[in-house]
Amino acid sequence: MNQVGLVGRFTKDPVLRYLSGNRVQTHFSLAINRNFKNNRGEVDADFIFCTAWGRLAEHIVKYCGKGSLIGANGRIQTRSFVNEENTKIFMTEVVVEDIRFYHLKQRNSDETAIVPPQPPNEQEDLKDFVLP
Repeated sequence: MNQVGLVGRFTKDPVLRYLSGNRVQTHFSLAINRNFKNNRGEVDADFIFCTAWGRLAEHIVKYCGKGSLIGANGRIQTRSFVNEENTKIFMTEVVVEDIRFYHLKQRNSDETAIVPPQPPNEQEDLKDFVLP
C-alpha cells in the first residue's frame, strides 16, 4: 500500500500550469515541523515536494497562499529526468489526491496564478513524461 498523509504549510504561493492534452497541474512544497527538538532546543522542519492535478490543482491555486495550513493525502512517487548539465536527477514527491483546508492565507502576489500554455515543442513534451 502506498499512502501518505501530511499536515503542513505552503512555502510559497502555488502556480497553476497548463500541460499538453488540456491537463492542469500545480506543484508546491509543504513545510512540516518535526515532533521533537534538536540539540539546540529548536524544532526542525522537513520540506516535502507535492504535485496535484486537475480540479484539485485549480482549487489549491485558488484558495491557498504562502503560509496556508493544509492536510494532504496521497501517494509517494519517484521519477527521474536528465537536467541541462546532462546529470540524471531523481525526485521523490507526494501526488496529492485529497486535501483539507485548515487555515488559509491570502496570496502574497496580485499577479495571476496561472502560467499560460507555451507553444508545443519536443523538449517541453519530454518534461511532461513521467516514468512508471
